[in-house]
Amino acid sequence: MKSKKTLYKKYKQSINLILALIFGLTFGAWLFGGETSKTMSRDSINTNIDTGHIEHQLWTCAMHPQIKQEAPGQCPICGMDLIPLKEDSQTNEMDTNAIMLSDAAIKLAEVQTYTVQKAIPNAKIELSGIIETDPRQRVNITARYGGRIEKLLANFTGQYVSKGQKIAEIYAPDLLIAQQELWDAAKHKKINPVLYHSAREKLKLWELTDRQIDVLEHSQKPAIRFPVLSPFSGYIKKLLIAEGDYVKEGQALLSLVSLNQVWIMLDAYEPDLSLIKTGNKVNFRLHAIPGKVFQGKITYIDPFVNRQTRVAKVRVIAKNQAQLLKPGMFVSANIVNQLSGKKILIPKSAVLWTGKRSVVYVKKANTFIYREIILGSEAGNYYIVNEGLKAGEEIVSHAVFKVDAAAQLLGKPSMMNAQGRKINIMSGMDMTD
Repeated sequence: MKSKKTLYKKYKQSINLILALIFGLTFGAWLFGGETSKTMSRDSINTNIDTGHIEHQLWTCAMHPQIKQEAPGQCPICGMDLIPLKEDSQTNEMDTNAIMLSDAAIKLAEVQTYTVQKAIPNAKIELSGIIETDPRQRVNITARYGGRIEKLLANFTGQYVSKGQKIAEIYAPDLLIAQQELWDAAKHKKINPVLYHSAREKLKLWELTDRQIDVLEHSQKPAIRFPVLSPFSGYIKKLLIAEGDYVKEGQALLSLVSLNQVWIMLDAYEPDLSLIKTGNKVNFRLHAIPGKVFQGKITYIDPFVNRQTRVAKVRVIAKNQAQLLKPGMFVSANIVNQLSGKKILIPKSAVLWTGKRSVVYVKKANTFIYREIILGSEAGNYYIVNEGLKAGEEIVSHAVFKVDAAAQLLGKPSMMNAQGRKINIMSGMDMTD
């Protein structure tokens, strides 16, 4: 009997321990988990009621914003740690041309911006060309009478000849006859002065000076060789005779050119022609004389464009008293031309040019908006904008290609795809096909 009571007591104690354990677990679940369950329930009701699902935090890559994952990790493209994605749904809905980059992405891409402004543009045009002789400074020395070249004193190309210098001696039978006529007329110059003056003028027409004629008149000895004097100073450009040659009246003996004034012939491409005017001052440098700047003035612009080279010749006249400018030398020139009126100016680095379209990215906060513009003339390192931008707007001036690449990957309008098409980042294929 005693053993039965003992067994009953032990059984009762076990039942009480089990009940107490169940009660404790139930009370703990209610105390610690009930509020969380209620909170989650309320959140699930209040979050995205219209979409019917709970919004999760997405993670993206700062350099590849097309990557979106539901958990942190590393970018499958570059291996960088992912960062939380902050979406601006209102911006995306307002402008389908816009993309949004995080602060970290902007910093890593080294994006720089420029505030659009109006200013008077200075068009600095860089040109290249070559030095040429001035055709107006060339002269051909010809034989005034026929004969044989007995002696040639100016006898090589490039030789400098001064005005009045003897360049050759010539035997001329016609001059022997003219000398005799002069002597006969001199004997009767008081009786027939007209005949006397006619005899002298005949010799002058053959370019004999008054001094030479006086010597012939008083010597009473026939001169066999007559000197040929240069009427011009310059360098021998072309030598057309040699000693012993017989020449006819009017035949060219040699060609002289003066280098006291030269032409700088510059090549101007089509886009620059509208900015170049006659009278513009030009600064130019020689490859042969580094560090020295020469100046000239534009006197002529060729009205025709070469079909092969697509350039028009621009002529600059430059003084050359020091004879430093030699025909055939290459020159680098620049023209600074201040245009009239204030214009919208943007740096060249801000423009993506496809040949048909000119594209910029306008920055608003962390949003970059694709925009096509119409460009005018170049102004040094800037473009004049005719349409598409206004003063005060902020545009990307550095790392524009990186911003455009992000737009391409997101299927937004970009330089390559004006309509916007989704690109497969792994294969480079168009996802819309």
